[in-house]
Amino acid sequence: MSIIEAKNIYKVYQETKVPVNALNGVNLKIEEGEFTAIVGPSGSGKTTLLNVIGGLDLPTKGDIFIEGTNLKELGSRKLIDFRLRNIGFVFQAYNLIPVLTAKENVEFIMVLQKRPKAEREARTREVLEAVGIIDKMNSKPGQLSGGQQQRVAVARALASKPRFIIADEPTANLDSKSTNELLDIMANMNKMYNTTFIFATHDQRVMDKAHRIVTIDDGKVLSDKRFGSV
Repeated sequence: MSIIEAKNIYKVYQETKVPVNALNGVNLKIEEGEFTAIVGPSGSGKTTLLNVIGGLDLPTKGDIFIEGTNLKELGSRKLIDFRLRNIGFVFQAYNLIPVLTAKENVEFIMVLQKRPKAEREARTREVLEAVGIIDKMNSKPGQLSGGQQQRVAVARALASKPRFIIADEPTANLDSKSTNELLDIMANMNKMYNTTFIFATHDQRVMDKAHRIVTIDDGKVLSDKRFGSV
């Protein structure tokens, strides 16, 4: 079942004198449970596509549907709420709140969702155990390595049981050992919970784990290859 459908997506940035055409007629469907890598050179449009899929940016032309909901038809407040309840995010720079502990960072999204305290605490412990960092639950980001911080970020993305997770260059700041451990964790989450992951990446190690590789350049899909079933 398709949970994401991008239909004829164009994105033009007008901030400079010369408009930048970041996406040029992208059509793409993502099925539930896929582990997909979107790849391409710098400036190819892969991060822009990820931002559109995640509702962080809206297309200039075309439509993005998440399980039948057209994100372009939601107002700003409804779009924020939709992201909060349906989409998990993992960023290259971790984006953890520095004054909060690992536990508090993971729990934060569920606080915004107004989940009951007992549910928040149980789910936080569950996902911190799943990413192998329960022993660091009371540590703040500054006390953690890059690999540990990214594990917390993955736990935070998983905590609210989103419909899918988008990960923008999640391994870019990690060493090989941390990268391999993180990818194993995400692959296990994909298998255990059928969690859909969509990556934008340059990293061959991410591509090697992916079930599907979508290559884009100049804002267009050049190829779309599947290597396994979801």
